[in-house]
Amino acid sequence: MRIHGVLLQIFRQSTSLLGIGDIGEEKHCSCLNWSSRPFTTHPALKADAEMVDITFITPDGTRHKTKGKVGDNLLDVVVNNNVDLDGFGACEGTLACSTCHLVFKQEDFDKIKDEVTDEELDMLDLAYGLSETSRLGCQVTLTKELGGLEVEVPAGVNDARS
Repeated sequence: MRIHGVLLQIFRQSTSLLGIGDIGEEKHCSCLNWSSRPFTTHPALKADAEMVDITFITPDGTRHKTKGKVGDNLLDVVVNNNVDLDGFGACEGTLACSTCHLVFKQEDFDKIKDEVTDEELDMLDLAYGLSETSRLGCQVTLTKELGGLEVEVPAGVNDARS
């Protein structure tokens, strides 16, 4: 008997013993239904995830308009859309620098659902141009409410890793 046949026989015997049905029957074990697994159905992983508009404003006034997926963070948006922001996100979102420092309008800052952590505050303390509405882009997750967001990229970049 070939390997496939042996495996098929073992599978049929085990499903019969477990009472979850045979291969030819309609009923089956939910653990074999891959599409019901939560990590494969998360909104951020769907190709048709909702997109929102974002504008990054550099110190010279250049406006970089782009779109980001709901569920992505602002660092992901910059990287995925090849937005030209020199030195932005040097640590790749590991909270080891402050190069993705952004300044938000107060009304947008109030819409951010992600809480500021102590680790983020420690990195922000090292950032140039710190304000009351400063956040690290790697720590801000896009939501529908942040659609149309305009954020300022501060003039200086301080890479805390160096």
